[in-house]
Amino acid sequence: MKYKLKAGQGLPFSVLWLMTIGAGLVVANLYYNQPLLGMISRDFNVSESLAGRIAMLTQIGYALGLLFIVPLGDMFKRRPIILSSFVVLIVALLTMALSPMIEVAFAASLLIGLCSVLPQIFVPIAAQLSTPQTKGKNIGIVMSGLLTGILASRVASGLVGEIWGWREMYYIVAGLMFCYGLLIAWKLPDIEPSFHGGYSALMGSLVRYFKTLPALRLAAMYGALSFASFLAFWTTLVFHLEKEPFHAGSDIVGLLGLVGIGGALVASLAGRFAHRLGEHRLIRVGMALMLVGWGLFYFAGWSYAGLIAGICALDIGAQGIQVTNQTIIFSLSPEATNRVNTVYMTIFFIGGALGTFAGGKAWEFFGWNGVAGIGACFMGLALLLHLLLGSGCRSD
Repeated sequence: MKYKLKAGQGLPFSVLWLMTIGAGLVVANLYYNQPLLGMISRDFNVSESLAGRIAMLTQIGYALGLLFIVPLGDMFKRRPIILSSFVVLIVALLTMALSPMIEVAFAASLLIGLCSVLPQIFVPIAAQLSTPQTKGKNIGIVMSGLLTGILASRVASGLVGEIWGWREMYYIVAGLMFCYGLLIAWKLPDIEPSFHGGYSALMGSLVRYFKTLPALRLAAMYGALSFASFLAFWTTLVFHLEKEPFHAGSDIVGLLGLVGIGGALVASLAGRFAHRLGEHRLIRVGMALMLVGWGLFYFAGWSYAGLIAGICALDIGAQGIQVTNQTIIFSLSPEATNRVNTVYMTIFFIGGALGTFAGGKAWEFFGWNGVAGIGACFMGLALLLHLLLGSGCRSD
């Protein structure tokens, strides 16, 4: 079933929810490994720090996919790009499940990240097809699906890992991606490309948008630093919970992800009220909440109550920043939604990879307090940039 839709004519309810559910299912591939890193390190008989590179390489792969795959959505019809990515993604997931050594898992993780960029094609589709009155709301809905997938992925992989093992998780996900790929092939509409020119001109336009849109640069930096802070926590949480006083398994790590579901709900609200309350104000509140979260982790992170309170603050702050940023950037250049999103999300996930790496190193040398310190430093830098340069991204 193939049909075409035009920009601004309105997004059908069925397509909106197909992309919302799919955004969560696909982005989850980036985060299944986080509760499983302890198991993976023991299975391959490597250090926790080395196993943590699996999470880092997945983020790097995602950044590469954002840079080289997502811009093609402005140049070509998106269905072939999406379906081709699904094929490679399924192969990469099966390779991960069958990995005989850590090096193979590294390569598979890079490919999983590379081909899990499809939600970053869905979000521009939602922005492009929506009417001006529904754009913020629809972006928020798709983003709430994406964020729910991020959080639910940890719950699913933690439980499956504890019951059956980490490899079985990847077998299950490969089957899930196959089924969803068939649904996408049947239901996703064709959208005519908006860019006419060669690939070099397409990629060159990314540099032009970065240079000429200061609001895009600032939003990308806020996003990168908040995501670095966010992943510094989630990558190292499994190691923290395996130690005293918790002695917890991957299932508990996953269940703590449920606490952050509130952040996904806030994401949809941020999309609805960003213009009414002011993007500048919402970003500032989000940064403050994330700093409160890190304070809770530092002073009360040795109890479940402290962790739960900190997760609520961290996730709500991070997702509020993310949705507000995307509401800003998609209003900057409506004819180039994929390319603007590429610039933003590439920098965003480079920040994520940096946070994963820095969090792992902080854990290795300084333990949990070191992780809390590095996470707070990322957010302190973001807040400083916002206070000094925030007028360039201001709409209120």
